[in-house]
Amino acid sequence: MKEQVIKAIEEVRPMLKRDGGDIEFVALEGKVVKVRLKGACSGCPMSQMTVKSVVEKNIMAKVPGIERVDTVK
Repeated sequence: MKEQVIKAIEEVRPMLKRDGGDIEFVALEGKVVKVRLKGACSGCPMSQMTVKSVVEKNIMAKVPGIERVDTVK
């Protein structure tokens, strides 16, 4: 499952990089994915919306069983 999550994150990474940001897989804790936003994304006020509407949506569509994506610092 971890490999599937990482692959799903890699699919959204180019979109984040276009805006000067990046994302890093941190951990898979049960059904919760932990990620770290980097670059321009780390301080962006829209970052949580991006995580929920883009990252979480993509991961949940590709990896059955994932319940949510949380960001860590």
